[in-house]
Amino acid sequence: MKDFLNELKWRGMLHDVMAGADEQLNKEMTVAYIGFDPTADSLHIGHLVSIMILKHFQKCGHKPVALVGGATGMIGDPSMKSSERNLLNEQTLKHNLECLKKQLSKFLDFESDAENAAELVNNYDWMKDFSFLDFTRDVGKHITVNYMMAKDSVKKRLSGDAREGMSFTEFTYQLIQGYDFLYLYRNMNCKMQLGGSDQWGNITTGTELIRRIDGGMAYAITCPLITKSDGSKFGKTEKGNVWLDAKYTSPYKFYQFWHNVSDEDARRYIKIFTMLDKETVETLIKEHELYPHHRLLQKTLAKEVTCMVHSEEDYNQAVETSMILFDKGNTQKIASLDEATLLDVFEGVPVFNIPQNVWNTAPMLDMFTDKAPIAPSKSELRKLIRGGGFNINEEKITDENTDIQSLKLLQNKYVLIRKGKKDYTLIKIED
Repeated sequence: MKDFLNELKWRGMLHDVMAGADEQLNKEMTVAYIGFDPTADSLHIGHLVSIMILKHFQKCGHKPVALVGGATGMIGDPSMKSSERNLLNEQTLKHNLECLKKQLSKFLDFESDAENAAELVNNYDWMKDFSFLDFTRDVGKHITVNYMMAKDSVKKRLSGDAREGMSFTEFTYQLIQGYDFLYLYRNMNCKMQLGGSDQWGNITTGTELIRRIDGGMAYAITCPLITKSDGSKFGKTEKGNVWLDAKYTSPYKFYQFWHNVSDEDARRYIKIFTMLDKETVETLIKEHELYPHHRLLQKTLAKEVTCMVHSEEDYNQAVETSMILFDKGNTQKIASLDEATLLDVFEGVPVFNIPQNVWNTAPMLDMFTDKAPIAPSKSELRKLIRGGGFNINEEKITDENTDIQSLKLLQNKYVLIRKGKKDYTLIKIED
């Protein structure tokens, strides 16, 4: 059995540890949980830290519990939030929960008969029939308002814009999360809650409830909030979250995110987001420092995470796809791309939308100087073609009278034009 706290420590994943937690972990197989917010039907890479913590916890011989917050998702956690979230209806939550269960199963062993097999629970199951009067009597009376007001998440919101304030719904969030811990302590012998450092206040409310109501001992361990080297939020791009579900973020785009991180971030992320052991990681870092231009850390990181989240096949496809911009003339590879990946690869290039009837009738010279003006004039386009610098779908065009209507469209609706080495334009044929 590996030492869980030391494993987190060398990986840079340890922030706060409640007194006694180490002794508890060394004494026996311990049950611990982390909560996941079901406000979307996919997890994103911001959740990967929590997932990796549970993965290490299980690998160290302990029992992980993933709590999907069907009840708390109806309220919204005020921690680190400047405004109250929109509440979700029960139907949306049910759909999201089913999707998250499927995703978490890729990382944790839920199926084996091992004593420390992971379990997945939904706090809506024990909160749905808990009346308001019963909750205030059985739970609320044990935690004072003074205690709740002292939490950083509450103080930050109350000291902000007075017009925004904080609703009673959000104020009670820490009590509900605290009760989750109490419920799991009673029903699953769960003695530990894990989470991000922003959750410390909510977690300790749970340990306090367990102490005051049942006289028991429970513990908290948190990891630091992960940021980029420039201080900006990890996991966010200009287009928003990097999702674990391929329908929101393609495996190619996912691979590119990790492949493009800075050297400084790669040194930290290789420890946090992979299961590679300490000796392997240290060797990789040394090799990277000798030949940083080879980007060994980024390549290894991108491979490990893409294979873990998607598959080795998706990883191989992403690597091949990433070479398209450097591997000119490969018409077969371009034609094999699905629509989402095609658009990801050529994101940011100029796009012309051409009606189907126009595409079906216009000669090539007219099409690419008038309808989709890729060249400033027909003479310039002829010069480009004769010089071997004009390609359609990565096939070199050598005849200015080529029948473009006979060319096979990419995904039945796209045409990729390349002038010279890397001047791309995408044409979309519309009905």
